Amino acid sequence: MTYFFETYGCQMNKAESASMEQILIDRGWVAASSAEETDLAIINTCSVRATAENRIFGRLGWFSAVKAVRGGAKDGKKVNFPVAASAYTQGRPQMTLVVTGCMAQRLLDGFKKQYPVIDYVVGNFQKQHFIDIVQAVEQGKPVIEIDEEPIYSFAPMSWEQGTFSAFVPIMHGCNNFCTYCIVPYVRGREISRSPKEILKEIDQLSSHNVKEITLLGQNVNSYHWEEEGKTLNFPQLMMLIAQHIKETRSSIGWIRFMSSHPKDLSDELIEVIKNEPLICRHIHLPVQHGSTQVLARMNRKYSREQYLDLVERIRSKIPEVSLTTDILIGFPGETKEDFQETVSLMEQVRYQAAYMYYYNPREGTPAATYPDQISLDVKKERLQQIIDMQLEITREETQKRLGKIVPVLVESVSKDNPEELLGRTEQDERVVFAANKNKCGSFVQVQLLELTGNTIRGIVIE
Repeated sequence: MTYFFETYGCQMNKAESASMEQILIDRGWVAASSAEETDLAIINTCSVRATAENRIFGRLGWFSAVKAVRGGAKDGKKVNFPVAASAYTQGRPQMTLVVTGCMAQRLLDGFKKQYPVIDYVVGNFQKQHFIDIVQAVEQGKPVIEIDEEPIYSFAPMSWEQGTFSAFVPIMHGCNNFCTYCIVPYVRGREISRSPKEILKEIDQLSSHNVKEITLLGQNVNSYHWEEEGKTLNFPQLMMLIAQHIKETRSSIGWIRFMSSHPKDLSDELIEVIKNEPLICRHIHLPVQHGSTQVLARMNRKYSREQYLDLVERIRSKIPEVSLTTDILIGFPGETKEDFQETVSLMEQVRYQAAYMYYYNPREGTPAATYPDQISLDVKKERLQQIIDMQLEITREETQKRLGKIVPVLVESVSKDNPEELLGRTEQDERVVFAANKNKCGSFVQVQLLELTGNTIRGIVIE
Protein backbone atom coordinates (compact mmCIF):
# COMPACT_ATOMS: atom_id res chain seq x y z
CA MET A 1 0.00 0.00 0.00
CA THR A 2 1.13 3.56 -0.66
CA TYR A 3 1.23 6.79 1.37
CA PHE A 4 1.74 10.48 0.64
CA PHE A 5 2.62 13.26 3.12
CA GLU A 6 2.15 17.01 2.94
CA THR A 7 3.70 18.77 5.94
CA TYR A 8 3.29 22.45 6.77
CA GLY A 9 4.83 24.57 9.50
CA CYS A 10 7.50 24.00 12.10
CA GLN A 11 10.24 21.44 12.67
CA MET A 12 8.05 19.70 15.25
CA ASN A 13 5.52 18.98 12.52
CA LYS A 14 8.30 17.65 10.29
CA ALA A 15 9.50 15.39 13.10
CA GLU A 16 6.00 14.09 13.76
CA SER A 17 5.42 13.44 10.06
CA ALA A 18 8.68 11.50 9.91
CA SER A 19 7.54 9.44 12.91
CA MET A 20 4.23 8.60 11.27
CA GLU A 21 6.05 7.74 8.07
CA GLN A 22 8.32 5.36 9.98
CA ILE A 23 5.24 3.51 11.28
CA LEU A 24 4.07 3.02 7.68
CA ILE A 25 7.50 1.93 6.45
CA ASP A 26 7.80 -0.60 9.27
CA ARG A 27 4.49 -2.10 8.13
CA GLY A 28 5.64 -2.45 4.54
CA TRP A 29 4.04 0.66 3.03
CA VAL A 30 5.86 2.56 0.27
CA ALA A 31 5.80 6.22 -0.75
CA ALA A 32 3.39 6.99 -3.59
CA SER A 33 4.71 8.60 -6.76
CA SER A 34 2.02 11.30 -6.49
CA ALA A 35 -0.84 12.43 -4.27
CA GLU A 36 -3.37 11.41 -6.93
CA GLU A 37 -2.38 7.75 -6.79
CA THR A 38 -1.89 7.16 -3.07
CA ASP A 39 -3.92 4.88 -0.82
CA LEU A 40 -3.37 7.06 2.25
CA ALA A 41 -2.79 10.82 2.17
CA ILE A 42 -1.73 12.64 5.36
CA ILE A 43 -1.78 16.44 5.62
CA ASN A 44 0.08 17.66 8.70
CA THR A 45 -1.20 21.18 9.26
CA CYS A 46 -0.07 24.46 10.80
CA SER A 47 -2.17 27.19 12.45
CA VAL A 48 0.48 29.75 13.33
CA ARG A 49 -0.56 32.05 10.47
CA ALA A 50 -3.74 32.38 8.45
CA THR A 51 -1.73 32.05 5.23
CA ALA A 52 -0.78 28.49 6.20
CA GLU A 53 -4.42 27.60 6.89
CA ASN A 54 -5.56 29.16 3.60
CA ARG A 55 -3.09 26.99 1.70
CA ILE A 56 -4.47 23.92 3.43
CA PHE A 57 -8.07 24.90 2.64
CA GLY A 58 -7.01 25.14 -1.01
CA ARG A 59 -5.39 21.71 -0.88
CA LEU A 60 -8.54 20.20 0.60
CA GLY A 61 -10.48 21.50 -2.39
CA TRP A 62 -7.92 19.84 -4.66
CA PHE A 63 -8.19 16.54 -2.77
CA SER A 64 -11.98 16.78 -3.08
CA ALA A 65 -11.53 16.82 -6.85
CA VAL A 66 -9.13 13.87 -6.76
CA LYS A 67 -11.45 11.77 -4.62
CA ALA A 68 -14.43 12.68 -6.80
CA VAL A 69 -12.51 11.51 -9.85
CA ARG A 70 -11.44 8.25 -8.25
CA GLY A 71 -14.90 7.52 -6.94
CA GLY A 72 -16.97 9.14 -9.65
CA ALA A 73 -15.76 7.87 -13.03
CA LYS A 74 -18.67 5.99 -14.63
CA ASP A 75 -18.57 3.68 -17.65
CA GLY A 76 -14.96 4.55 -18.35
CA LYS A 77 -15.76 8.24 -18.82
CA LYS A 78 -13.30 10.81 -17.61
CA VAL A 79 -14.33 13.50 -15.16
CA ASN A 80 -13.04 16.96 -15.96
CA PHE A 81 -10.92 17.74 -12.89
CA PRO A 82 -7.39 19.20 -13.00
CA VAL A 83 -5.56 16.10 -11.81
CA ALA A 84 -3.20 13.62 -13.42
CA ALA A 85 -4.70 11.36 -16.07
CA SER A 86 -3.59 8.27 -14.15
CA ALA A 87 -6.17 9.12 -11.48
CA TYR A 88 -9.10 8.59 -13.87
CA THR A 89 -8.70 4.80 -14.02
CA GLN A 90 -12.13 3.22 -13.66
CA GLY A 91 -12.56 1.20 -10.48
CA ARG A 92 -9.47 2.61 -8.79
CA PRO A 93 -9.72 2.17 -4.98
CA GLN A 94 -10.56 5.32 -3.07
CA MET A 95 -7.90 7.04 -1.00
CA THR A 96 -8.14 7.73 2.72
CA LEU A 97 -7.41 11.33 3.72
CA VAL A 98 -6.08 12.11 7.20
CA VAL A 99 -5.67 15.69 8.41
CA THR A 100 -3.58 16.13 11.54
CA GLY A 101 -1.53 18.79 13.32
CA CYS A 102 -2.38 22.16 14.83
CA MET A 103 -5.13 23.19 12.40
CA ALA A 104 -6.80 19.82 12.99
CA GLN A 105 -6.56 20.39 16.75
CA ARG A 106 -8.02 23.89 16.43
CA LEU A 107 -11.04 22.87 14.33
CA LEU A 108 -11.54 19.19 15.30
CA ASP A 109 -15.09 17.95 14.56
CA GLY A 110 -16.12 21.11 12.75
CA PHE A 111 -13.29 20.55 10.29
CA LYS A 112 -14.74 17.31 8.95
CA LYS A 113 -18.23 18.78 8.76
CA GLN A 114 -16.94 21.68 6.71
CA TYR A 115 -14.83 19.41 4.48
CA PRO A 116 -16.46 15.97 4.09
CA VAL A 117 -13.51 14.95 1.89
CA ILE A 118 -11.59 14.37 5.14
CA ASP A 119 -11.86 10.84 6.49
CA TYR A 120 -10.03 11.44 9.78
CA VAL A 121 -9.31 14.60 11.76
CA VAL A 122 -6.48 13.70 14.14
CA GLY A 123 -5.68 16.39 16.71
CA ASN A 124 -2.37 16.76 18.49
CA PHE A 125 -3.70 14.67 21.36
CA GLN A 126 -5.08 11.86 19.17
CA LYS A 127 -1.94 10.80 17.35
CA GLN A 128 -1.69 7.62 19.40
CA HIS A 129 -4.62 6.44 17.26
CA PHE A 130 -2.72 6.78 13.97
CA ILE A 131 -1.81 3.09 14.07
CA ASP A 132 -5.52 2.20 14.44
CA ILE A 133 -6.29 4.22 11.30
CA VAL A 134 -3.49 2.51 9.39
CA GLN A 135 -4.75 -0.93 10.39
CA ALA A 136 -8.29 -0.02 9.34
CA VAL A 137 -7.06 1.09 5.92
CA GLU A 138 -5.03 -2.10 5.52
CA GLN A 139 -8.08 -4.19 6.33
CA GLY A 140 -10.37 -2.24 4.04
CA LYS A 141 -12.63 -1.19 6.90
CA PRO A 142 -14.89 1.87 6.69
CA VAL A 143 -13.95 4.94 8.70
CA ILE A 144 -13.57 4.01 12.36
CA GLU A 145 -14.30 6.18 15.39
CA ILE A 146 -11.36 7.63 17.30
CA ASP A 147 -11.68 9.25 20.70
CA GLU A 148 -10.27 12.62 21.69
CA GLU A 149 -8.14 11.93 24.74
CA PRO A 150 -6.14 14.57 26.65
CA ILE A 151 -2.92 12.63 26.07
CA TYR A 152 0.20 13.63 24.22
CA SER A 153 2.54 10.77 23.49
CA PHE A 154 5.95 11.40 21.99
CA ALA A 155 6.17 9.69 18.63
CA PRO A 156 8.77 7.03 17.86
CA MET A 157 12.04 7.85 16.14
CA SER A 158 11.66 10.62 13.56
CA TRP A 159 14.27 10.25 10.87
CA GLU A 160 14.18 10.40 7.09
CA GLN A 161 16.06 7.51 5.55
CA GLY A 162 19.19 8.50 3.66
CA THR A 163 19.76 11.72 5.62
CA PHE A 164 22.42 12.44 8.20
CA SER A 165 20.48 14.87 10.39
CA ALA A 166 17.48 14.12 12.60
CA PHE A 167 15.07 15.87 14.94
CA VAL A 168 14.69 14.59 18.50
CA PRO A 169 11.63 16.05 20.30
CA ILE A 170 12.40 16.59 23.98
CA MET A 171 9.32 18.53 25.05
CA HIS A 172 5.94 19.58 23.75
CA GLY A 173 3.58 22.46 24.36
CA CYS A 174 3.99 26.00 25.63
CA ASN A 175 3.10 27.87 28.82
CA ASN A 176 4.05 31.35 27.66
CA PHE A 177 0.84 32.62 26.01
CA CYS A 178 2.31 35.35 23.86
CA THR A 179 -0.74 37.41 22.95
CA TYR A 180 -0.35 36.90 19.19
CA CYS A 181 0.35 33.15 19.27
CA ILE A 182 -2.07 30.27 18.91
CA VAL A 183 0.47 27.55 19.77
CA PRO A 184 -0.45 27.15 23.49
CA TYR A 185 -4.08 26.60 22.48
CA VAL A 186 -3.35 23.90 19.91
CA ARG A 187 -0.25 22.29 21.46
CA GLY A 188 -1.32 22.44 25.10
CA ARG A 189 0.76 22.83 28.24
CA GLU A 190 4.45 21.99 28.44
CA ILE A 191 5.28 18.30 28.72
CA SER A 192 8.88 17.11 28.98
CA ARG A 193 10.07 13.78 27.66
CA SER A 194 11.87 11.15 29.72
CA PRO A 195 15.66 11.45 29.38
CA LYS A 196 15.81 7.65 29.07
CA GLU A 197 13.54 7.81 26.00
CA ILE A 198 15.63 10.63 24.55
CA LEU A 199 18.89 8.70 24.96
CA LYS A 200 17.29 5.55 23.54
CA GLU A 201 16.17 7.44 20.44
CA ILE A 202 19.65 8.95 20.04
CA ASP A 203 21.12 5.43 20.15
CA GLN A 204 18.68 4.33 17.44
CA LEU A 205 19.63 7.28 15.27
CA SER A 206 23.32 6.51 15.79
CA SER A 207 22.71 2.96 14.56
CA HIS A 208 21.55 4.54 11.28
CA ASN A 209 24.76 6.62 11.04
CA VAL A 210 23.04 9.93 11.82
CA LYS A 211 25.69 12.62 12.36
CA GLU A 212 23.68 15.52 13.72
CA ILE A 213 20.64 15.81 16.00
CA THR A 214 18.44 18.81 16.72
CA LEU A 215 16.64 18.78 20.06
CA LEU A 216 13.14 20.15 19.53
CA GLY A 217 10.52 21.85 21.63
CA GLN A 218 8.24 24.86 21.51
CA ASN A 219 10.60 26.21 24.19
CA VAL A 220 13.48 23.82 24.83
CA ASN A 221 14.80 26.03 27.64
CA SER A 222 11.74 25.05 29.70
CA TYR A 223 12.66 21.36 29.70
CA HIS A 224 12.15 19.97 33.20
CA TRP A 225 12.15 16.33 34.29
CA GLU A 226 11.60 14.99 37.80
CA GLU A 227 12.25 11.40 38.81
CA GLU A 228 13.08 9.76 42.16
CA GLY A 229 13.48 13.11 43.86
CA LYS A 230 15.94 14.41 41.26
CA THR A 231 15.37 17.11 38.67
CA LEU A 232 16.93 17.66 35.27
CA ASN A 233 16.85 21.00 33.47
CA PHE A 234 17.78 21.76 29.86
CA PRO A 235 21.49 22.54 30.36
CA GLN A 236 21.84 19.37 32.43
CA LEU A 237 20.05 17.38 29.73
CA MET A 238 22.48 18.76 27.15
CA MET A 239 25.44 17.65 29.27
CA LEU A 240 23.85 14.23 29.80
CA ILE A 241 23.37 13.75 26.06
CA ALA A 242 26.90 14.89 25.23
CA GLN A 243 28.37 12.53 27.83
CA HIS A 244 26.24 9.64 26.54
CA ILE A 245 27.34 10.25 22.95
CA LYS A 246 30.99 10.12 24.00
CA GLU A 247 30.61 7.04 26.20
CA THR A 248 28.74 5.05 23.53
CA ARG A 249 31.08 6.18 20.73
CA SER A 250 28.03 7.35 18.86
CA SER A 251 28.13 8.40 15.21
CA ILE A 252 26.65 11.75 16.24
CA GLY A 253 29.12 14.62 16.05
CA TRP A 254 26.92 17.70 16.43
CA ILE A 255 24.03 18.67 18.70
CA ARG A 256 21.68 21.55 17.89
CA PHE A 257 18.52 22.79 19.60
CA MET A 258 15.50 25.00 18.92
CA SER A 259 13.56 27.01 19.73
CA SER A 260 14.79 29.11 22.62
CA HIS A 261 12.76 31.68 24.50
CA PRO A 262 15.06 34.54 25.55
CA LYS A 263 13.51 34.81 29.02
CA ASP A 264 14.60 31.24 29.82
CA LEU A 265 18.04 31.03 28.21
CA SER A 266 20.27 30.79 31.29
CA ASP A 267 23.92 31.53 32.01
CA GLU A 268 24.20 27.83 32.84
CA LEU A 269 23.25 26.94 29.27
CA ILE A 270 25.71 29.49 27.87
CA GLU A 271 28.49 27.82 29.87
CA VAL A 272 27.46 24.37 28.62
CA ILE A 273 27.59 25.52 24.99
CA LYS A 274 30.93 27.22 25.59
CA ASN A 275 32.54 24.15 27.16
CA GLU A 276 31.02 21.29 25.13
CA PRO A 277 32.48 20.91 21.60
CA LEU A 278 29.62 18.63 20.49
CA ILE A 279 27.13 21.52 20.76
CA CYS A 280 27.05 23.72 17.65
CA ARG A 281 27.90 27.38 18.03
CA HIS A 282 24.55 28.54 16.76
CA ILE A 283 21.50 29.79 18.68
CA HIS A 284 18.12 30.66 17.24
CA LEU A 285 16.95 33.36 19.65
CA PRO A 286 13.57 34.85 18.60
CA VAL A 287 13.33 38.48 19.70
CA GLN A 288 10.05 39.23 17.83
CA HIS A 289 10.38 43.00 18.29
CA GLY A 290 12.78 45.76 19.31
CA SER A 291 10.40 47.94 21.34
CA THR A 292 9.97 47.25 25.04
CA GLN A 293 6.42 48.59 24.89
CA VAL A 294 5.48 46.23 22.06
CA LEU A 295 7.22 43.31 23.76
CA ALA A 296 5.10 43.96 26.85
CA ARG A 297 1.88 43.93 24.78
CA MET A 298 3.11 40.70 23.20
CA ASN A 299 3.61 39.24 26.72
CA ARG A 300 7.18 38.25 25.88
CA LYS A 301 8.31 38.80 29.50
CA TYR A 302 11.58 40.58 28.69
CA SER A 303 12.55 44.08 27.65
CA ARG A 304 14.71 45.29 24.79
CA GLU A 305 17.49 45.97 27.28
CA GLN A 306 17.27 42.50 28.82
CA TYR A 307 17.43 40.88 25.39
CA LEU A 308 20.47 42.92 24.36
CA ASP A 309 22.15 42.08 27.66
CA LEU A 310 21.57 38.38 26.97
CA VAL A 311 23.11 38.74 23.50
CA GLU A 312 26.14 40.43 25.04
CA ARG A 313 26.56 37.64 27.61
CA ILE A 314 26.32 34.98 24.90
CA ARG A 315 28.86 36.66 22.63
CA SER A 316 31.29 37.42 25.42
CA LYS A 317 31.39 33.72 26.35
CA ILE A 318 31.07 32.26 22.82
CA PRO A 319 32.65 34.75 20.37
CA GLU A 320 32.22 32.44 17.37
CA VAL A 321 28.47 31.96 17.91
CA SER A 322 25.99 32.80 15.15
CA LEU A 323 22.60 34.18 16.12
CA THR A 324 19.40 33.95 14.12
CA THR A 325 15.99 35.25 15.10
CA ASP A 326 12.29 35.78 14.37
CA ILE A 327 10.92 39.29 13.79
CA LEU A 328 7.21 40.15 13.91
CA ILE A 329 6.30 43.48 12.30
CA GLY A 330 3.00 45.36 12.43
CA PHE A 331 1.76 44.28 15.85
CA PRO A 332 -1.37 46.24 16.92
CA GLY A 333 -0.42 49.71 18.10
CA GLU A 334 3.09 49.58 16.61
CA THR A 335 4.17 53.18 16.04
CA LYS A 336 6.84 54.48 13.67
CA GLU A 337 9.08 54.86 16.72
CA ASP A 338 8.42 51.24 17.78
CA PHE A 339 9.31 50.05 14.30
CA GLN A 340 12.54 52.07 14.28
CA GLU A 341 13.50 50.43 17.58
CA THR A 342 13.26 47.07 15.82
CA VAL A 343 15.40 48.39 12.98
CA SER A 344 18.04 49.67 15.40
CA LEU A 345 18.05 46.41 17.39
CA MET A 346 18.66 44.42 14.21
CA GLU A 347 21.47 46.78 13.26
CA GLN A 348 23.01 46.41 16.70
CA VAL A 349 22.75 42.60 17.01
CA ARG A 350 23.53 41.90 13.33
CA TYR A 351 21.90 38.50 13.03
CA GLN A 352 23.30 35.93 10.64
CA ALA A 353 19.74 35.44 9.39
CA ALA A 354 16.19 36.25 10.42
CA TYR A 355 12.75 34.88 9.74
CA MET A 356 10.61 38.00 9.25
CA TYR A 357 6.85 38.26 8.90
CA TYR A 358 4.04 40.69 9.53
CA TYR A 359 1.38 40.29 12.19
CA ASN A 360 -1.57 38.16 11.16
CA PRO A 361 -4.50 38.04 13.62
CA ARG A 362 -5.28 34.55 14.89
CA GLU A 363 -8.80 33.91 16.09
CA GLY A 364 -8.89 33.13 19.81
CA THR A 365 -5.71 35.02 20.73
CA PRO A 366 -5.88 38.27 22.76
CA ALA A 367 -4.06 40.39 20.18
CA ALA A 368 -6.74 39.66 17.57
CA THR A 369 -9.10 41.91 19.55
CA TYR A 370 -6.58 44.69 20.28
CA PRO A 371 -7.39 48.19 18.97
CA ASP A 372 -5.12 50.09 16.59
CA GLN A 373 -4.62 47.25 14.11
CA ILE A 374 -2.01 48.21 11.51
CA SER A 375 -3.06 48.42 7.87
CA LEU A 376 -1.82 45.72 5.51
CA ASP A 377 -0.04 48.26 3.30
CA VAL A 378 1.93 49.63 6.25
CA LYS A 379 2.82 46.13 7.47
CA LYS A 380 4.07 45.12 4.04
CA GLU A 381 6.10 48.33 3.64
CA ARG A 382 7.76 47.91 7.05
CA LEU A 383 8.39 44.21 6.46
CA GLN A 384 10.09 44.87 3.13
CA GLN A 385 12.34 47.46 4.76
CA ILE A 386 13.69 45.04 7.36
CA ILE A 387 13.99 42.21 4.82
CA ASP A 388 16.19 44.41 2.62
CA MET A 389 18.24 45.47 5.62
CA GLN A 390 18.70 41.93 6.93
CA LEU A 391 19.80 40.65 3.52
CA GLU A 392 22.55 43.26 3.52
CA ILE A 393 23.57 42.42 7.10
CA THR A 394 23.69 38.71 6.23
CA ARG A 395 25.87 39.43 3.22
CA GLU A 396 28.24 41.62 5.24
CA GLU A 397 28.50 39.15 8.12
CA THR A 398 29.11 36.27 5.72
CA GLN A 399 31.86 38.23 3.97
CA LYS A 400 33.66 38.43 7.32
CA ARG A 401 33.77 34.64 7.41
CA LEU A 402 35.50 34.23 4.07
CA GLY A 403 38.98 32.78 4.32
CA LYS A 404 38.21 30.78 7.47
CA ILE A 405 38.67 27.00 7.58
CA VAL A 406 35.67 25.46 9.33
CA PRO A 407 34.21 21.97 9.93
CA VAL A 408 31.30 21.13 7.63
CA LEU A 409 28.83 18.27 7.73
CA VAL A 410 28.42 17.07 4.13
CA GLU A 411 24.69 16.52 3.62
CA SER A 412 24.06 15.77 -0.04
CA VAL A 413 25.02 16.17 -3.67
CA SER A 414 24.16 19.62 -4.96
CA LYS A 415 20.97 19.69 -7.04
CA ASP A 416 22.50 22.35 -9.28
CA ASN A 417 25.75 20.53 -10.01
CA PRO A 418 26.27 16.77 -9.47
CA GLU A 419 30.01 17.39 -9.23
CA GLU A 420 29.53 19.48 -6.09
CA LEU A 421 28.39 18.72 -2.56
CA LEU A 422 26.23 20.69 -0.16
CA GLY A 423 27.12 20.97 3.51
CA ARG A 424 26.45 22.99 6.63
CA THR A 425 28.73 24.65 9.16
CA GLU A 426 28.32 24.78 12.93
CA GLN A 427 26.98 28.30 12.46
CA ASP A 428 24.21 26.90 10.23
CA GLU A 429 25.66 28.31 7.00
CA ARG A 430 25.13 26.45 3.73
CA VAL A 431 28.32 25.76 1.79
CA VAL A 432 28.89 24.32 -1.70
CA PHE A 433 32.20 22.75 -2.70
CA ALA A 434 33.67 20.23 -5.12
CA ALA A 435 34.30 16.77 -3.63
CA ASN A 436 33.61 13.11 -4.23
CA LYS A 437 30.06 12.11 -3.28
CA ASN A 438 31.45 9.43 -0.96
CA LYS A 439 32.09 12.33 1.43
CA CYS A 440 28.34 12.58 2.09
CA GLY A 441 27.65 11.95 5.75
CA SER A 442 31.13 12.89 6.90
CA PHE A 443 32.71 15.93 8.51
CA VAL A 444 35.29 17.72 6.38
CA GLN A 445 37.37 20.85 6.77
CA VAL A 446 36.35 23.49 4.24
CA GLN A 447 37.87 26.88 3.54
CA LEU A 448 35.19 29.48 2.81
CA LEU A 449 36.27 31.27 -0.36
CA GLU A 450 33.55 33.43 -1.87
CA LEU A 451 29.92 34.47 -1.66
CA THR A 452 27.93 34.05 -4.86
CA GLY A 453 24.44 35.40 -4.37
CA ASN A 454 23.30 33.69 -1.17
CA THR A 455 25.65 30.73 -1.58
CA ILE A 456 29.01 30.33 0.13
CA ARG A 457 31.51 28.50 -2.06
CA GLY A 458 34.47 26.71 -0.54
CA ILE A 459 37.21 24.17 -1.04
CA VAL A 460 37.94 21.02 0.95
CA ILE A 461 41.18 21.17 2.90
CA GLU A 462 42.64 17.67 3.19
